[in-house]
Amino acid sequence: MPSLTPELLARIRSRAPGYDRDNVFFTEDLEELRAAGYLGDRSLSKAAADQRLLAAYAPATALGINMHLVWTAVARILRERGDTSLEWILTEAAAGEVFAFGISEPGNDLVLQDSITEAAPLPGGAYSFTGTKIFGSLSPAWTRLGVFGRDNSDPDNPVLVHGFITRDSPGYRIINDWDTLGARATQSYTTVLEGVVVPARRIVRTLPVGPTADPFVFAIFAAFETLIAAVYAGISDRALELAVATVQRRTSLKNDGRPYSSDPDIRWRLAAAALDLDTVGPLIRTVAADVDDLVDSGKDWFRRLVGVKHQSIEVARRVVDAAVRVSGGSAYRADNELARLYRDVAAGIFHPSDPESVHATVATNLLGPLPE
Repeated sequence: MPSLTPELLARIRSRAPGYDRDNVFFTEDLEELRAAGYLGDRSLSKAAADQRLLAAYAPATALGINMHLVWTAVARILRERGDTSLEWILTEAAAGEVFAFGISEPGNDLVLQDSITEAAPLPGGAYSFTGTKIFGSLSPAWTRLGVFGRDNSDPDNPVLVHGFITRDSPGYRIINDWDTLGARATQSYTTVLEGVVVPARRIVRTLPVGPTADPFVFAIFAAFETLIAAVYAGISDRALELAVATVQRRTSLKNDGRPYSSDPDIRWRLAAAALDLDTVGPLIRTVAADVDDLVDSGKDWFRRLVGVKHQSIEVARRVVDAAVRVSGGSAYRADNELARLYRDVAAGIFHPSDPESVHATVATNLLGPLPE
């Protein structure tokens, strides 16, 4: 079982400011985490707990590693439901291969329900993929990239095709274009697929366009939303920790040199942030445990999954904002850790499912679909 030792976490935290400042990939973190067995198989509950802890030390590293852990979680979730079609992912991950997501596309707000990438069928069950993928975390390091596209060869029955390319596959190029406000160490470059071929043995699903009850899609949502929630909970943990330390250290001339921790307004603000954060942990743990335990939430599953991600990110934004407010002007310095957390937490609003999709999902769960 992987172990995030205090010594390992301390080294990871020490490197985070440099990765952010220099806008470079977390190469040393990945090497150490791989050596520690962090890329291997474990329950969703364990992975979420690990990711929350890691994110408190290096949010961008945790966010990048998330994309690999989503795929190992998908393979495990399917296996526990009797589907061993992705067992090879767990085997290769244990051997040190790094998996990443080539799912997001510019202009595609339907996410997994449709694709603007072309998946062209080839003899023998292979496919060639042509299109552009964005937000490709782990771009400098992945060895296996999950991609999907739309097969329109039967115009009346288009299908979505999922498969994996390897790093040495010809027919794609990576554009080093990651220069962002936050989460800089993820180095989530754009990847252009130019007819890259996925052999039949690496085609893992062919699904109808639109919503589907296929366990593969459920597994992706369950793993992605829960692990994203865990990362942002970890950011909240660290922001609150820093804020508490800061107000105990800062003194107020207005209040006769007493620490800001004695100011009723600051105490109220931090208490409110802590109460907000206290709602997130039980939610993540319950959702993860229910996935692990094969609980049947029926039509409520997608409401629960988008809800845990949405709640964690919105809470994280409020907690980080409160931490910056009580910490004074020093938190506005670029080299202050809270300033980095303030920038990193902003990435949360861009992860699927976005707030509009979340509310539409929950409304449909409560009220049924909109009339046509």
